Amino acid sequence: MNTVAIIPARMGSSRFPGKPMAKIKGIPMIGHVYMRVVMAESLDDTWVATCDQEIFDYIESIGGKAVMTADTHERCSDRCAEAMLKIEEMTGKKIDIVVTAQGDEPLVTPATIDTAAQALQNADSDVGVACLMGEIKDETEFKSPHSIKVIVDVNDRAMFMSREPIPTMCKGGEKGKDGIRWLKQICTIPYTRDYLLKFNETPPSPLEIAESIDLNRCLENAHPVQMAMCPDIAVSVDTPQDRDYAESVMENDTLYPLYAEKAKVAA
Repeated sequence: MNTVAIIPARMGSSRFPGKPMAKIKGIPMIGHVYMRVVMAESLDDTWVATCDQEIFDYIESIGGKAVMTADTHERCSDRCAEAMLKIEEMTGKKIDIVVTAQGDEPLVTPATIDTAAQALQNADSDVGVACLMGEIKDETEFKSPHSIKVIVDVNDRAMFMSREPIPTMCKGGEKGKDGIRWLKQICTIPYTRDYLLKFNETPPSPLEIAESIDLNRCLENAHPVQMAMCPDIAVSVDTPQDRDYAESVMENDTLYPLYAEKAKVAA
């Protein structure tokens, strides 16, 4: 089975322009992500998909693989689907599973990627997409619209995702009460090749648009989404302040020293 990670990245960001090339400990953020994702044992290959020459050139300079995509994509899934087809054409190999990894999570771990890939590989045959989830740590995060909450069934298949607090706290939905879990989506998402293409051919759904959550498109169309617990803490960078926080966390990171020298030389 040919399992490939694709990391979508673009320089345009309303809250943090140029984010992929923002440096953390002297290395562009996209460099951290690439170097850490490529360590995952479940992967046969890793690529960065971008519409920016600066990102493309940097990834190639550190010995990585990058593919240029259109600058008109509004969603990561669209960019990854285009990249997948181009990679297949360039390599002559059909891809079975695409693991989409976020270009703004500089502390992503190989275990996170492996867990996501395995969740889809181990899922029932009717499942074309999986996603990771994690525990919400406190009420502030639970109420934040930046945290995508998810409700799962007894088989850890997603039932609904929302930026609002779910389940409601109004009628006994407190964390820990009667087995209630506060869960959030972690956007490491593996797709089967055919389902990624099917997803992009499916029109955006009302709840996807209302919540601004891509995977609600799957749920509204009765396409199962297999969820799995993330083995590590995800640190997303959306602002310069987030970058500073990620840099402070990386001071004690065990993976960083494994690639720091190689990435800094070319950075």
